[in-house]
Amino acid sequence: MKPEPDFEAYHKLLSENYEEFNHSKSLSAYFMDKSHQLIEAAFPPNHYFERVLEVGAGTGHHFKFVRHQFKEYVMTDRSTVMLERVKQSYPSSLREQIQICPADAAQLDSFETASFDRLIATHVLEHLYYPHQVLREWDRVVRPGGVLSIVLPCDPGWLWRFGRMLGPRANAEQKGIPYDYWMAREHVNPFNNLRVFIEYYFESVETKWYPSQIPSMDLNLFYQKIGF
Repeated sequence: MKPEPDFEAYHKLLSENYEEFNHSKSLSAYFMDKSHQLIEAAFPPNHYFERVLEVGAGTGHHFKFVRHQFKEYVMTDRSTVMLERVKQSYPSSLREQIQICPADAAQLDSFETASFDRLIATHVLEHLYYPHQVLREWDRVVRPGGVLSIVLPCDPGWLWRFGRMLGPRANAEQKGIPYDYWMAREHVNPFNNLRVFIEYYFESVETKWYPSQIPSMDLNLFYQKIGF
């Protein structure tokens, strides 16, 4: 039996090449960016949230798609290496409004109950164990009447699996990363289970599927929920 691959080496390489793997000039990168654009389409530039929390922010890629106004925007991630790159994702003029905090997306103990007006989680929930508990934790920190914005990949749907061959797998394997192995370890929750949890817990929601309007895991790349 082969030895375990080096997680620290994988994480370091992923952090250093995250943008290239996921947001390069490829068709898969185009669709990834589209998922970020679509979740923000509901909030025009004149919309205002006083406090916003983004969990699993990574390198801060999602922030450039945010159009609405805010007083404070808090970006969190478990990876301090990733967070070091976040400062490159926003202009210096917003430095007073943006906070960068190391935090586990599943345990937001450092944040008080009902302390944010919006929580953003793009491509995060599929990575976290006990997702039904994570959803409760996210809901805990959002104020009554606030918004919970979630983007999920339709993995293991057919279209998502096909899309992996259009860039991410090849980009990773060129760097010596066994892509399929790490995706099997990273995407611990299948989409169809996550959808059941979300639609059970949140009654007031707006749903979007992309690119098809048909609500099918196999015919879409992304599923988006905005809970109120």
